[in-house]
Amino acid sequence: MASSPVRAPDLEEIQVDVEMEGAQSEAAGAANDAEKEDDVVEFEPPARVTFIDLLKSPIVEIAVGSGNEVTILTAHQALLVRSPLFAEACEQFNESDAHRRIELASEPLDAVGCFLQYLYTGEYFPKKLDESRGLESDPSIPAVDESGEQLLKHARVYTLADKLGLAELKTLAHSKIHRINSTARGEIAYARFVYASTPREDTTIRKPVAAFWAHRSHVLRHEAEDEFRKMCLEFPQFGFDVLSLVLDAKEKGQNREHPGEKSSRKRQRTSQV
Repeated sequence: MASSPVRAPDLEEIQVDVEMEGAQSEAAGAANDAEKEDDVVEFEPPARVTFIDLLKSPIVEIAVGSGNEVTILTAHQALLVRSPLFAEACEQFNESDAHRRIELASEPLDAVGCFLQYLYTGEYFPKKLDESRGLESDPSIPAVDESGEQLLKHARVYTLADKLGLAELKTLAHSKIHRINSTARGEIAYARFVYASTPREDTTIRKPVAAFWAHRSHVLRHEAEDEFRKMCLEFPQFGFDVLSLVLDAKEKGQNREHPGEKSSRKRQRTSQV
């Protein structure tokens, strides 16, 4: 049986088909573009928090001390939460709480005051004077720290900042320590606080203390010999750190004088026959 012939499409039909396919493709592309536009999330920059906004936040009482020696300080919650410790404490408050209180029973009042001043101003008294590598003067503060109280002030701020998780305040307090002119007894009081109040791995504050005495102990210990001896007995790690630095310096000096020379400090073996 003869098959019917297949008619080839003419040029007009082909053109129509091409135009229809093109129109369909354009429609599909437009639909995809519309879906992409729907998926795009417009970026909105975060609203700028002004200082006025911070002052509008709730007031929090800070009870410093214990027993009959409690002092009540206040600060705005939006500033306090910069500290992870205070942020965790403030999470316990409800929105409806009119009275908010946090207790710092074992922290020194002056250090807490310096912390609050830093929150509001970015500094605390006495401020650094960059041009002279000193600190701003005050008639109530002696030029030479005889007792170590000025050193201890910034050391206490340092340890408090560590507890509060404020690295920038730690750095600021530590930088002020090295701008104080003190005496041997003042340095011993400071060293005792550092070794009693900081962990062994905190070399940021401990190493400069040991280095100070390693380099100057042969002179300064005569000014405070009893205190230096007590310090070494009370904190053996202090004595070890100082001695290690002294021996390291001596070894480096010998290596410079006799490069390549090996140590001959070995005990001779004695044979027993």
